[in-house]
Amino acid sequence: MSTLSARTRILGRLRAAAPSGASDTREFDARIDIHYDQQRRAAPASAPQLVQSMQTALEASHAEVWCTDAASWPALVAQRLAAAGVRRLLVDEARAEGAALTHALPLSVEPRPFAAPIETWKAELFETADAGFTVARSGIASTGTLILEPDAGTPRSVSLVPPLHIALVHARTLFPDMHAAAKAECWRDGMPTNLVLVSGPSKTSDIQQTLAYGAHGPRELWVVIVTDDDTGNAASGDKR
Repeated sequence: MSTLSARTRILGRLRAAAPSGASDTREFDARIDIHYDQQRRAAPASAPQLVQSMQTALEASHAEVWCTDAASWPALVAQRLAAAGVRRLLVDEARAEGAALTHALPLSVEPRPFAAPIETWKAELFETADAGFTVARSGIASTGTLILEPDAGTPRSVSLVPPLHIALVHARTLFPDMHAAAKAECWRDGMPTNLVLVSGPSKTSDIQQTLAYGAHGPRELWVVIVTDDDTGNAASGDKR
């Protein structure tokens, strides 16, 4: 049997097993919505509680987390980068957050945009980039998950290649669970081609069941939760 014919048969079986009409899908979606709505009504989460939950879950996954306001976070991150000995930072200065961080960096930290095809500077990227900075599209508070939407200025490599990944997430974009995020952001109507979920630094226990960090990506994850006036710095772990 040829590969093409096998593929055709498999796809045919999948199509035959699909729901017969749109009403079946709508009914299933409604049941899921009701389930999650009931859970949220039983234990509603305020904005400060979402921040606290996000921080607690991330720290449990071996991430460092700081809660701060919009005016303070660039200086905080810049100070931490200098203290950690970071020399080169991947950052998209075209974004407002990237420009703010670049402006706050000391002379010892060089901002480096991802402005060329990776083939032309692969060795430089893998050998000299100490950290990468990303801005999360949103976050899932219950699991401490960052939702990243890579683009040309901040491709997936920025959060994958350097040994340190710094992610900023705005408190106003936090959701209690993945269902709430998917529904509010209308994923079903146009999910990005590459949506990345990050819940901590890279880790594995494949070898002799020994937990090791940095095997498949960054061994360190720093997360800055930028609070708004309504969320405040209610999280007890504010580390400024």
